[in-house]
Amino acid sequence: MAVNCGAIPEKLVESVLFGHEKGALIGANERHAGKFLEAGSGTLFLDRIGELRQDMQVKLLQAIQEGKVDQVGARSPVKVYIRLISATNRDFQQQVSEGKFREDLYYRLNIFPIRIPPLRERQEDIEPLSAYSITKLATTEGKAVRGLTENALDLLKGFDWPGNVRQLENAIFRATVLCDGDELKLSDFLQIFQSMGMGTPTVLNGRGMGALPASNGTGEVRMLSAMEADIILLVIDKYDGQMTEFARRLGIGRSTLCRKVAEFGIDVKR
Repeated sequence: MAVNCGAIPEKLVESVLFGHEKGALIGANERHAGKFLEAGSGTLFLDRIGELRQDMQVKLLQAIQEGKVDQVGARSPVKVYIRLISATNRDFQQQVSEGKFREDLYYRLNIFPIRIPPLRERQEDIEPLSAYSITKLATTEGKAVRGLTENALDLLKGFDWPGNVRQLENAIFRATVLCDGDELKLSDFLQIFQSMGMGTPTVLNGRGMGALPASNGTGEVRMLSAMEADIILLVIDKYDGQMTEFARRLGIGRSTLCRKVAEFGIDVKR
């Protein structure tokens, strides 16, 4: 049984973990066993355990040491038989030194520590994790995406992923939803590309036709009209269709696109 300690409202932590008797709390119209008892003789996983306030740390320590829990409003403690696993994304030793986490509880929990390294330290996991996310999202979102281009994979491997696996999943989700083909390309990961500080933001052409730079040869930002013209040309080259289709891809009205095509002198029959 998994419990996210950081997601429990502060006033309900004791009741959720250890249970309460009927009438012990306002609105408690029936008895609640609590997660320790609900886990039976199985495993209780306390995620984000570092979020627990001090008084709940005391009760948790007592439950671990004595194998009993004090339910709110109960006359006597209840025996529990569980295996306890806890997790945190905080530095426990620092928390202890700062007095934010009880030292005795830390050593009680730290019987068999397992360190899960951040994603940036295990680049070999990025490809299978990405493949798994793509397969899952392609099914749920009804997309034809089947994988990543080599350049896109290299980009993901070069990123440090401060948000770890969740951030990778979010990046894959956004790219999958926006992708029009069967592979995720560099152009589908512009946010990652830009956040890596790889020079001036660039609009990437997904068919290997180069890039549309946001700066000129002297490092000055190009005029918006010049970039608009390049983006329109990119869409015309990339997609087959008429003006209505091009306008849809660009997210603008057909009349607006016709005006810009005339203004920039673009030949639509390319």
